[in-house]
This record gives sequence, C-alpha cells and structure tokens, in this order.
Amino acid sequence: MKKAYLISTGTELLIGSTIDTNSVFLSEKLLALGIRVTGKSTIGDNPESIRNAFNIGLGSADIVISTGGLGPTFDDLTKKVASEVMGTTLELRPEEAERLQAFFERRRRKMPEINLKQAKFPPEAEVLANPLGTAPGMYLKKGEKVIALLPGPPREMRPMYLNELEPLLCRDFRLERKSVMRTIKILGPGESQVEELIAEVMKNPVGCSLALIAYEGEVHIRVTAEGEDLDHSRGIFDSISNRIQEKIGHNIFGYDDDSLSSVVAGLLKDQQKTIAVAESCTGGLLGRLLTDLPGSSSYFWGGVISYSNNAKTKMLNVDNAILDKYGAVSPQTAEAMARGIVKQSGADIGVSITGIAGPEGGTDSKPVGLVYIGLAEGGFCQSKELRFVGDRNGIRMLSAKSALDIVRRHLQK
Repeated sequence: MKKAYLISTGTELLIGSTIDTNSVFLSEKLLALGIRVTGKSTIGDNPESIRNAFNIGLGSADIVISTGGLGPTFDDLTKKVASEVMGTTLELRPEEAERLQAFFERRRRKMPEINLKQAKFPPEAEVLANPLGTAPGMYLKKGEKVIALLPGPPREMRPMYLNELEPLLCRDFRLERKSVMRTIKILGPGESQVEELIAEVMKNPVGCSLALIAYEGEVHIRVTAEGEDLDHSRGIFDSISNRIQEKIGHNIFGYDDDSLSSVVAGLLKDQQKTIAVAESCTGGLLGRLLTDLPGSSSYFWGGVISYSNNAKTKMLNVDNAILDKYGAVSPQTAEAMARGIVKQSGADIGVSITGIAGPEGGTDSKPVGLVYIGLAEGGFCQSKELRFVGDRNGIRMLSAKSALDIVRRHLQK
C-alpha cells in the first residue's frame, strides 16, 4: 500500500482561527484509493518549518500533499520551498500568466504584478487547474516521490483534488479505487445510545471498519468497506448499511454530503409544499438553515422572529390569554405560534420554536435548555418538548436542527 504525508500550511491554522477540514477530506479520499496517510504536519508560514515538513514527508511516504500557501503574497512560500526540496527552480509559464491576466480582466480589475508569482512552476511540474481562484496547484514527480500542492480554501481544494490530482495519482501509481467510504448521518439518539444500538454490528462488521463521530448534535457513522474490487466493496457497504438501518431506523436522516436542510428541501420540493417559521429563542437560526441552499425561495416563504411576548401577539396573533396562563415557553404557545405563521404566510407548513437558551432565565419548572417546537399543517397541529444541555449557542443549534428533523419526519410519514 502506498503511503502519503499531509501538510497544512497557514498561521491561522496554528492559532485556531481556522479549522483544518482539508486533511479529513484528503485522508478519506486517499484511503479509498488504497493510499494510507502515515502522518501530518500543521505549520505556519515559515520557510524553515515548511522545508522540515516536506523533508519529513518525503522521508516517510511516497506522496506528500500540501494545502495552502499558494497565494501571491510574501508569506506564500510553499511552492518555492517545495521546488527547492525537490532540487528544481521556478520559471514563468506564459500560458499561466495569460490565464491570470484573463481572470482579472473578467472581473474588470488590474492584475497586481505580484500575482505573476502564481504563474511560476518548475519545468518538469504539471499544473493543476483552478477555475475557482487565482492559485493553480502543482504536481511534481521525481523518481518514486511525488509532491502535490493544493490551495487552502476547501471550495478550491476539493474540486482540484477530484478533477486534477486524483487522476494523476491513479496514473502514476497504477491505483484503482477498491474501497468505499460512506457516512451514515443520525439525529435523535446520542453517541453512546447509537453505540449501544449497533453494538452487535460493531462487534461483527464483516469486511468493514466503523467509526462514530459526534457533530453538532448529530452522530455520524463512518463506514469503510474494503473488498476485492469496487463492486464488492459496495456490496459490503449495502449489507452493513441495512443492518444499521434495522437498528437505528427513522433516526437516520441522510448519507455523505446530506444535511438536514438539504433533506428537508428535497422533501418540500418533491411534495410541492412551502414552509414558514416562527422563532423565539433561536433568533432566526432556523430560517438561516433553510436558506443555506440555493433555490430556497421555491419552498421557503420566510419567517418571523417573535422574541418578545408583544411580538408573538402582534405578529403571530398568539392570544394573550395563552401567554398569561401557560407562559411563552409552553406547548400551547408553540402551537399557537405555528398556527399563526401559517395564517400570516399562507404557507403549507408552519414551524415554531420557543424555549430558554440560557445562560439565564431558567427556573426549577422551566430550566435552561427547555424547548418546545410546534408544527402546523392544515388542521394538524402538534408540539414536542425537548430538553437540551449545553451553552447558549449549542442549545440554539440543537433547537433549530431538531425543528428541521421534526419537519423531515412529518413529511416522510
């Protein structure tokens, strides 16, 4: 099995202001090709640190893949150092300079002279095209060793890997994708509950490896199926997926790149239904999740942030008698809010959230983390009580995701 070493460059990664998602993506894709990642370095924009990382990588692996440091500024040093480590120099490529010039002209901007740095490559290197930015990648093979440079922004790095780098790796190392790596996504039971539910599957995965990952209230089961070829691996995954489905059931909301928002959006479009939201403690977060996807105007009417009782009565026609008798955080108010937003909007479905996100405002009878979610459609109206633990932001996100999940389950009945 071929070995790879990953390098993530950028001071912002070291100080924690940016999370390195590139390494996770690359590790998954490389493993699916039969390439094992043996190590990783996260380094700042320092030439000595970059040089050391490349030397470590070349000494321990066949392939070194670096992300970041391909910009035009003085601290973007990755390509220069990588070329030096491989014993070569950078030369201007006229075709790349023309591409850069055209990039800026399309945006009606003058190209700074400093950007020509991005058009320089070793003579023996292959350029990895980047239609989404100014920083092309680089593929440099010498003997049995390869250095590949990819841009740092994930929206540029991921398509470059898939469209440019992976075909070159398959070509030069005679690789054939054999394994299947997929993610099963769950909302409802916690990580320990999921582990208990699928304990029998985890003890006997039959040709698979399983990993549980907790992510913003969700639980992801990462399944790696390794068969004799791709079709065999797919069959293994289907078998294990069916076993997990039997144990987890309707708590599975999607796979791989699915999000709750995209799943709900698909259901709404398929059923030609519209939705409107009435939010209190989440302050518009549910509306944001619903509009994260392009084209959301086809199913999302809009929302009302009815934070105060006065807003609930004036904007959603919640009866003052309900608020006085049961309080703003109650199933009765949640249902009244859901019915109110349907009436105000004319949407098919109304969803409401009211609760106590904290850290203050809780009582013994209504503690921080108590949330009610209402759903109304036609003559149907129902609410659900949920109790969350965590900080304010965590409770708000769990509330918004749970509201989406309630919509999903309602539409899948």
